[in-house]
Amino acid sequence: MRLAFCLYKYFPFGGLQRDFLRIALACQARGHAIRVYTLEWTGDIPEGFELSVVPVSAFTNARRYARFGDWVERDLARRPADRVIGFNKMPGLDVYFAADPCYQEKARTLRGPLYRLSGRYRHFAACERAVFAPESRTEILMISPAQQAFFEKHYGTPKRRFHLLPPGISRDRRAPPDAAGIRRDFRREFALDEDGLLLLQIGSGFKTKGLDRSMKALASLPEALRARARLIAIGEDDPAPFLRLARALGIAGRAAILPGRGDIPRFLLGADLLLHPAYNENTGTVLLEALVAGLPVLTTAACGYAHYVEQADGGHVVAEPFAQKALDAALEQMLSDPAARRRWQANALRFAETADIYGNAEHAAELILGDHS
Repeated sequence: MRLAFCLYKYFPFGGLQRDFLRIALACQARGHAIRVYTLEWTGDIPEGFELSVVPVSAFTNARRYARFGDWVERDLARRPADRVIGFNKMPGLDVYFAADPCYQEKARTLRGPLYRLSGRYRHFAACERAVFAPESRTEILMISPAQQAFFEKHYGTPKRRFHLLPPGISRDRRAPPDAAGIRRDFRREFALDEDGLLLLQIGSGFKTKGLDRSMKALASLPEALRARARLIAIGEDDPAPFLRLARALGIAGRAAILPGRGDIPRFLLGADLLLHPAYNENTGTVLLEALVAGLPVLTTAACGYAHYVEQADGGHVVAEPFAQKALDAALEQMLSDPAARRRWQANALRFAETADIYGNAEHAAELILGDHS
């Protein structure tokens, strides 16, 4: 079969992008041809992929995305595909991988009525309706069961079109047999002694992921504990506003921001705690990546995968509605209790042995190709 995958941007360190690549490779491994439409591609192109970087531009993202959709539609009319799979919402999809939360729900609960008069709103609402309207034929691959209720509420989407996938955690995130040695080498490289406490935050989009909350929590620690703690944030975003915030909070020497990189498993093994106090997060794959590496997690209930932290008993989940003082208190408690961190680590590693969290790409490939019937 000829499969056409559509996504606005590809870079190696985004969660949506890694899901796309794993699923496309799973389809290719079954003998199918892969064509990719995107506006931007950063990184290596897998062997055998046909890459189409769509040559459109516009002053606003919404307009550029609309032109992208029009261009892809015209190209598919000339060069048809057997399936069109989207990782962003757009018209004309046979299958949509629902990496993003319900736009209409956010627009009506987090924005004022004037926002719904904007061109941006009209574009994204129309794209979402094209996927989820009752008359649409798009099959929907869900990775967050909580979001399905919002799509049904706003669009009346038939339940039969939703297909819930397990999380797609790469097995290379699991703690290897030589994890202790990797941790020692990592901490030596980053000048972390046995008494040091490394807080790790991973994810592109620092504002949504709550990096400001993490910095405030670090700054709030009692002086003796704060002197032992360091924060490293890794992701693709503009670090400048957060570096300014670190200076304002008096923690500039204790917080570093690094661009996305390929050796994340080393950081997961070398750190003492994953911080992920997101404002909103459809899933939060990094929460599971931390758990299977044996790294305790401090996150918020706004993350779709936060329930796995509770299920594994691998850390602490701050309840919604969020309160900064609750995060501050939880961070202090977790850093002050090494015995609890060892218990959370052991629990998380046991969870990694049995949890059904590794089969996302294979299940998605079956649904895309129709093998599930």
